[in-house]
Amino acid sequence: MAHPHGKYADFEGLRERAVALRRAGLSRRQIRDRLHVDNNDILNRLLEGEPPEWTKRPNAKDDLRERARELRLQGWTYDQIQVELGCSKSSISLWVRDLPTPERKRSYNEAAAIARRGWEAKLRIRDEERQRTKEAAEQAIGKLSPRELFILGVGLYWAEGGKDKPYDRRENVAFVNSDPGMIKVFLAWLDLMGVERERLRFTVMIHETADVAGAEQYWADFVGADRSAFHKTTLKKHNPKTVRKNVGDAYRGCLVIKVLKGADLYRRIEGSWYGIVLGATQPVGEMSD
Repeated sequence: MAHPHGKYADFEGLRERAVALRRAGLSRRQIRDRLHVDNNDILNRLLEGEPPEWTKRPNAKDDLRERARELRLQGWTYDQIQVELGCSKSSISLWVRDLPTPERKRSYNEAAAIARRGWEAKLRIRDEERQRTKEAAEQAIGKLSPRELFILGVGLYWAEGGKDKPYDRRENVAFVNSDPGMIKVFLAWLDLMGVERERLRFTVMIHETADVAGAEQYWADFVGADRSAFHKTTLKKHNPKTVRKNVGDAYRGCLVIKVLKGADLYRRIEGSWYGIVLGATQPVGEMSD
């Protein structure tokens, strides 16, 4: 349709130009100035059916949205995306709410703490299994017969006691150990052998930097002997180049137990030990009663 005014006579041609400019992203003002259209009614007719200009302009938030989605898919948190893009968390939530929640990435300290708790749990399980095994073995032993205790005591002495040498005749009974259990068994063995407690003398051997008085009192209480039965404590000199591991409240040194007039007992121990060796090395079935 032609317009009565001369410059709008080719209305359809003008409309085609206006639409092309519009679709190229120009605003109404820019189109009006480019085509010299001063009448708004004419401009409206030229652009009739074309979307408003804001739908044609690029939206900066579209880029932010796409970037936010990319970061979310990479496992970023809302806080991290907010710091990176400078937008609100409410907008981020709206943009990425259809995406799966990423697996939480733990920090080094968090991962280390989890690993430590797992290791501690494993150690507890191992310790419980270890304790059950020990308790089962303890129950399996039961009460020892006199013969069993006799053989056990001879073996303990030969491992931890003083021995006679051809070049140094010392038929003395002297047992040394730091394990209270070993001391208790050896004392029970001495009772079995008929050794009176009055014939026993004790000596504490301990590092000079330890709690000497505490160790002396501990062993005196443990064996139930008067302090008069104890010889002077033997102190081990400290070597500054040595890093000691036997420290703490549990360290009480060693206890030496000597039997007065014990030559005959020593000979019985030595002979019994050789008998144990012989009996242990004989083929099964050939051992005499």
